[in-house]
Amino acid sequence: MHMHVVDAFTDRPFAGNPAGVCLLPAGAWPEDTWMQQVAAEMNHSETAFALPLSEADWAIRWFTPLVEAKLCGHATLATAHVLRTERALSGTVRFTSRRYGVLETRAHRDGSITLDFPAAPGAEVPVPDGLSEALGVSPEATFRAAGLGDLLAVLPDEAAVRSVIPDPDAVAALTRREGLRGVIITAPAGASGAYDYVSRFFAPASGIPEDPVTGSAHTVLAPYWSARLGRDELTGLQASARTGLVRTGVHGDRIHLTGHAVTVLTGTLRTPIGDVPG
Repeated sequence: MHMHVVDAFTDRPFAGNPAGVCLLPAGAWPEDTWMQQVAAEMNHSETAFALPLSEADWAIRWFTPLVEAKLCGHATLATAHVLRTERALSGTVRFTSRRYGVLETRAHRDGSITLDFPAAPGAEVPVPDGLSEALGVSPEATFRAAGLGDLLAVLPDEAAVRSVIPDPDAVAALTRREGLRGVIITAPAGASGAYDYVSRFFAPASGIPEDPVTGSAHTVLAPYWSARLGRDELTGLQASARTGLVRTGVHGDRIHLTGHAVTVLTGTLRTPIGDVPG
């Protein structure tokens, strides 16, 4: 069985967010323990496992090194990219997820892929106790997104976002206490004009101290920034060390996330499905 490593939300290798992609044979899902151990071995933010239902219909699940994820944008983009490049699938591919139903992806002639995800708009909440200390900066406002359970913290400018050095233990403790998946920090873009807003994402309690590019976080970011800037179509830069661009479009209760992907490694997984060491 082949495993792929794909850099998502980038058009060049060694940037964006690397995801593991495992295309499973038809049949039942493997044991969760096996998939979790494969994800831990890959040690990327997420590894996607896709199970064929028909040529253009697949079931999908995502695992961090520690837990199964509710939703993952970059690993879905990576999986759609592998199906396009390795299986010659074009146009629309549908992924059936456990929590969010069918997630459609559309491949474009320029090589980019658009994900159709549910919007997760945030409701403003008081700044949680300990957040400013965990981030080392005081947010102007905070918003909590239902469903995903992300906290969106708005900072004054791009420089503030880039300069944050969080305390991973404090962020993990805060997210566990508040029942959060992770913390997004964001601010309007500077003067470059190449993008409209910047963000970073921290989820240390799930084994992700800082995620390089988080597609699913943009289901929270896109509604916020589209409302604030008055435009449905925007581009976000995730200002991690690897960086990546996500083009976002707000379409009612759906968010379109568009980006490129690059395969950087394909190898053979030699641990058979279900062969879990004791």
